[in-house]
Amino acid sequence: MTREVKAGGGSGRFAPAGAAFALLGLGLFAYFVWRAGPGEIWSNVSKIGWGFAAILGLGGLRFIVRALAWTLCFEPPYRLKFRHAFSAYLIGDSAGNVVPLGIVVSEPTKVALVRDRVPLVAGASAIAVENIFYMLSVALFVSCGAAGLLTAFPLSEAVRLSSYGVIAGTLLMATLAAYALRRQWRFLSAALDRAAARGLGRRSHARRRERVAAFEDRLYGFYERRRSRFLPIFLCEMAFHLLGVAEGYLTIALISPVAPTLFSAFLFESVNRVITVVFKFIPLRAGVDELGTGQLARLLAFGEAAGVTLAIVRKARTLVWMAVGVLLLAARGLSLRDVTAEAGRAQDAALGETQRKSGV
Repeated sequence: MTREVKAGGGSGRFAPAGAAFALLGLGLFAYFVWRAGPGEIWSNVSKIGWGFAAILGLGGLRFIVRALAWTLCFEPPYRLKFRHAFSAYLIGDSAGNVVPLGIVVSEPTKVALVRDRVPLVAGASAIAVENIFYMLSVALFVSCGAAGLLTAFPLSEAVRLSSYGVIAGTLLMATLAAYALRRQWRFLSAALDRAAARGLGRRSHARRRERVAAFEDRLYGFYERRRSRFLPIFLCEMAFHLLGVAEGYLTIALISPVAPTLFSAFLFESVNRVITVVFKFIPLRAGVDELGTGQLARLLAFGEAAGVTLAIVRKARTLVWMAVGVLLLAARGLSLRDVTAEAGRAQDAALGETQRKSGV
């Protein structure tokens, strides 16, 4: 991987927004910690002790199953060894956690870090397929959490309507995904055609359409040729969520006098998934995680301080694994700024390679 970094690289584009969102998150974080009670939160944290090692271990297993799912999304003759996938996944996640709109950086970073192992197009296609499976698993997991809230608790009108909306949105997403796969619905290229017909992006339409069409070919080709891998990939994604349930259960059991249940831990992880997806633009979801988890903990009778503590422990776990990712980067002689700039170049190169293979 090249070590030259252009001024104003990939990370520089997000620096002003990153600073604003980081300040917003820190302000919210301070407010909700103060409201929940710093003394009580510190008392909760001190109860964890060596249990934090188990929490770290569960976090590491979550990286393992996502990296394994990524390796299953490659098609012959290309193959990515697990150790390379795990290293790239961990570094990419570290980069995505500190940059606003982290998925814009984290996914290209993973592809860039394995470009010496597999072609760029193969790596980009595999990570795109893995992300589709992940988002479908998130939709299923979150909709089950919304259904659980509706059936088990009296909710405010706003929360109740939001829960119905989540369930309806999940059913719609699953229906559209099934239809798109069965009919090989090329909705992305069709959208570009409609935009060009209305005069939007007409000059670059042909180039963009070929790139999008090539991506759709690879996606639907994977569906046609590798259906036997669908279940193993989906099970890896669901294992990611279930490990999050186990982490929440363990943390609450360590800090709260009220014994948790698997159902309450499931609800905590469901809310965490919603926060992670919706507020990805705020580094580490600072503040919003404390708000959502604290309110749910109060609803479940654990107390707001227990929920805020759970959110803080999750951040501590994330920071430790981020440090591991930075160490892996340092072992390659790179920094986060280097790798985000390289990710941008790799993304552009992947698009160009896709275009050449399409005969443009």
